[in-house]
Amino acid sequence: MSKNKNGGLPKLIPVLLGADLNAYNIAKAFHERYGVVSYAFGRYAVGATKYSRIVRFTAVENLDTEEVAMETLLNFAKEHGGSILIVLGCTDDYVGMISKNKELLEGSYIVPYIDYDLMERITRKEEFYKICEELEIPYPKTKIYLKGDTLDDLGFDYPIIIKPSVSALYWHFPFDGMKKVYRAKSREEAETIIDLIYGAGYPESLIIQDTIPGDDSRMYVMTAYCDRNAKVRMMCLGHVLLEEHTPKGLGNHCAIMTEYNKELYDRFRLFLEKINYVGFANFDIKYDERDGSLRAFEINTRLGRSSDYVTSAGHNTVEWYVSDYVEKKNFEGCIYNDNEIYWRYIPDSVVFNYLKDDIADKVRGLIKDGKVYSSLRYPYDFNGSLLRRLYVLIHEFRHKKKFKTYYPAVK
Repeated sequence: MSKNKNGGLPKLIPVLLGADLNAYNIAKAFHERYGVVSYAFGRYAVGATKYSRIVRFTAVENLDTEEVAMETLLNFAKEHGGSILIVLGCTDDYVGMISKNKELLEGSYIVPYIDYDLMERITRKEEFYKICEELEIPYPKTKIYLKGDTLDDLGFDYPIIIKPSVSALYWHFPFDGMKKVYRAKSREEAETIIDLIYGAGYPESLIIQDTIPGDDSRMYVMTAYCDRNAKVRMMCLGHVLLEEHTPKGLGNHCAIMTEYNKELYDRFRLFLEKINYVGFANFDIKYDERDGSLRAFEINTRLGRSSDYVTSAGHNTVEWYVSDYVEKKNFEGCIYNDNEIYWRYIPDSVVFNYLKDDIADKVRGLIKDGKVYSSLRYPYDFNGSLLRRLYVLIHEFRHKKKFKTYYPAVK
């Protein structure tokens, strides 16, 4: 580790569970700020972290089971005594495992997550909406659907949105045609979707919601860091420009422009401090043109796949962890990001196919001003390996094909 980068800290080793784009973004943030290589564990290699000089990946069979994951982490800790280890999960499942075993891991690792009881409660969407109700935070009109219920008297019209209340659990019950979120145009279509989900074994409630009109550019993502004393110290709002539209990737943000909205910052700061939250959280939000409201969908209790937009805006995500848990800094106040940047991990040619003229002009201005960033084109990695560069170019080309297949442009 470079001495001028780490400020004289003992050896810092980030340990990541997962190998997807989220893992890469976290590793990139660590390398940019501290010059360190991250160690990542997953069930199999993933392109985002493959051929990378900033990630050392190890495939571990059955890592998605708690026993194997904890054994892997504890064995790694034994092999790296004397180092500062921080463990971060890159998917909901891994974050849940880490939080559930927080007491076991804290003797060896920094574990910057809330307790498991709170995590379970707020990631259950109906519980999240109860808190929103208390704080007068708008959310979509919603029916909590239990197995065996009917779709009578929803209180809103079709098309409707159908999604699991407990997302992490839902993926443990796969079936053909499985999607992250479903849109049903009729009662018959909705009943078919519900039967498929429950027929696969999913045991929890479903969320049936009013469809908020508008394309991807009506979406927002709010990322916040809460220190170890449960005070919000940084917030960064992203205006989503485009999302993925593959069945299992639906809703993943792939192009974002940062914006400032003090009212929204204050609203979600109140939410987090009310529940004594610690660590990173992000909220999915959508603008409802029918009444001008910004409606919350859910909270994610980790850094999201698009977290590099926060680092790109000047608030390196992992520096908050190190300042808080390693250097034990005493923070004052809260930073509300007001730096406008454009971030994406797909080609600009794809993004501009979908942008309205006013937004496209704004993005072009940010590009002209040099305020444009890409996750996978991190110069140290992208320029350091022919195989890495080739992977990124193929990845970007494949996204062109995916959008043509699943979300044809209407321009």
